[in-house]
Amino acid sequence: MDTEIAALAASGASTLVSLMVTDSWVQARELVGRLFSRTGAGGATIADLDTARARLLAGGADDAQTTREITDRWHVHLHRLLQTGSATSDDLRDVLTSLQQLVNVPAVLPVPVHNNINGGVQHGPVIQSGRITGLAFHVHSPGLPVQD
Repeated sequence: MDTEIAALAASGASTLVSLMVTDSWVQARELVGRLFSRTGAGGATIADLDTARARLLAGGADDAQTTREITDRWHVHLHRLLQTGSATSDDLRDVLTSLQQLVNVPAVLPVPVHNNINGGVQHGPVIQSGRITGLAFHVHSPGLPVQD
């Protein structure tokens, strides 16, 4: 049983650390924070997670030693959580499954937006929310040649 717990904790730590440098970090942080909140250490755990993430981001993606140290530390935390009975193997498996789904989320690619305003003369502002890049206007007036 201890081998299974160690393997589960190792897998959880590795997955958690890999998510620390992704856009899915907020969701991963919440999942792990809820798991540790059962021990009364939820706030401290969140602070430790944030510190670990900051170290990873400061060291860059190529800092293998920092990544290994942080992974080892979270392996110990997760292993201790299971050994003390604060969480069960099933609890950690559930969180690990959710974390692995976050790892497998494809990157969201920007989708082009095309706005058409028609129906006569528009008097007033046109507002589009979100990030606006590569904005170009193509105006066509009836009776005039189209110019791009």
